[in-house]
Amino acid sequence: MSVLVVGSVALDSVQTPFGRHKDLLGGSATYFSIAASYFTDVRLVAVIGRDFPKRYIRLFKKYRIDTRGLEIKDGKTFRWEGEYEYDMNTAKTVATHLNVLGKFRPKIPKEYRKTKHVFLANIDPDLQKSILRQISSPQFIACDTMNFWIENKKRSLIGLLKEMDLCLLNDAEARELSGEANLLKAAKVIISLGPRMVIIKKGEHGCLFVSKRRCFTVPGFPLETIHDPTGAGDTFAGGLMGYLGRFDKVDESKVKKAIIYGSVLASYNVEKFSLKKLLRLNRRLIDKRYKEFKKLTHF
Repeated sequence: MSVLVVGSVALDSVQTPFGRHKDLLGGSATYFSIAASYFTDVRLVAVIGRDFPKRYIRLFKKYRIDTRGLEIKDGKTFRWEGEYEYDMNTAKTVATHLNVLGKFRPKIPKEYRKTKHVFLANIDPDLQKSILRQISSPQFIACDTMNFWIENKKRSLIGLLKEMDLCLLNDAEARELSGEANLLKAAKVIISLGPRMVIIKKGEHGCLFVSKRRCFTVPGFPLETIHDPTGAGDTFAGGLMGYLGRFDKVDESKVKKAIIYGSVLASYNVEKFSLKKLLRLNRRLIDKRYKEFKKLTHF
């Protein structure tokens, strides 16, 4: 089994109260892919420039990430620069340079087109729809989005949601898309737009899962050390979809378990800058924190 992800691979410059780092490996598809690789094989579709360090491509391959869908174009790799203050739930974007990502038109390799589990990371919803047209009979499709697309391409986004099994978005995005301040009401409005399930991410406060039949809430794992929350949401998605990618059929009980694995991966991710903590993990450590999570929430 495997999972297909289409998104961004980037070079990030990040400043938090705990340090400043330049040209870190980043991007939504990067965090997703490394997290998912602890559970299943990953097929990556993204674009990079000629300046992208070759050591990072070798890193992808080390983690069973298939890079045949990683396009290398003339020009520079997508770059993002952000800052966090002590309230690290929200990043302040200092600069965004789309570079080769600005003209990215994803082409799904022939070998990927029968992949059953597909994750469409945060990109233009029109591109997300064009990707789906290249996939043959996917069994489980999930997507992420952001306020920019809600504000500027809401009609396209709503059209996309009709084809989704699962939609992930944060609390502010859920409120904006639904027009509801209450997150439970917001989730129900979003489900009425098409997806079977919705996960609303609430940063350090965990997440809310809602379907037509049930509601499931998960706290954030309590941490004493948080150095860099960049990529936490994408890491969560990677852990979730990676776990689901092990199964032919996905039901809500499996999604609930996958949410905990996603939360575990995200909690590890924020403890170091970039992917430094994710790259030091193994299934023993992941399962250990999974069990700690269960103790934390069981009564």
